[in-house]
Amino acid sequence: MAYRPLFHRDVFADMDRLQREMLQAFDISPSIRGLSRGGFPAINVGNTPKSLELYAFAPGLDPAKLEVQIEKGVLTISGERKADPAPEKATLHIDERFAGRFRRVVTLPDDVDAGAVEARYRDGVLHLSIPRKAAAQPRRIAIQ
Repeated sequence: MAYRPLFHRDVFADMDRLQREMLQAFDISPSIRGLSRGGFPAINVGNTPKSLELYAFAPGLDPAKLEVQIEKGVLTISGERKADPAPEKATLHIDERFAGRFRRVVTLPDDVDAGAVEARYRDGVLHLSIPRKAAAQPRRIAIQ
């Protein structure tokens, strides 16, 4: 965990912190599947034999303003988070909460049914459940 003073006293410590943050910023590798880390909203993707489960962690957003689209096997989650206004005459020392437009893109496997997606937003978590096509479901074959 990095130590960050609230009030700047050491210029060299600030330069060291800035260098570390710049190195971390350029360590992100973008791809069609989204950002490997550091993207907003943070997402978890997993699967079961019957569905693909995606969780996007986006607290404080109005679910009506979230846009979720699937087109040609690509899932896109986008929207905008407004910045919280700072109290009048307040000095802001640290502001780590993301504000602005965002977009996350995830490539879906070929065996999902994009027409039967269930989306729920509860307690700041968007949960998408995308069922697999019936032909892709594991089945037991009887031996005669």
